[in-house]
Amino acid sequence: MISKETLFALSLFPYLGFLWFLSRVPQVPRLALIGFYGTLVFVAITIPAELYAQSAYGKSLANVDWLHGSAEVFLTLTNILIVLGFRKAIIQAKQKNEEGQS
Repeated sequence: MISKETLFALSLFPYLGFLWFLSRVPQVPRLALIGFYGTLVFVAITIPAELYAQSAYGKSLANVDWLHGSAEVFLTLTNILIVLGFRKAIIQAKQKNEEGQS
């Protein structure tokens, strides 16, 4: 049986591939791309936070509120960047479309 840690580590490879392809698509908004890369940073942050929660408190990260909350705030910020990036792209596309119809 595959451990959850192994499965978690293996799941990084498809995400790295996703980032690689996404970074080569010129239509992807830069702010959204930064948000997607921030999600990778979130993962890099949560791994040592999980280890610290285990060693200092003997609990998983999800059960140490201040650590878990801090990690979730960072994830929320990356999600906001993604949404704002695509929102800006949609607004720009609408403006371009309206200018073309005039």
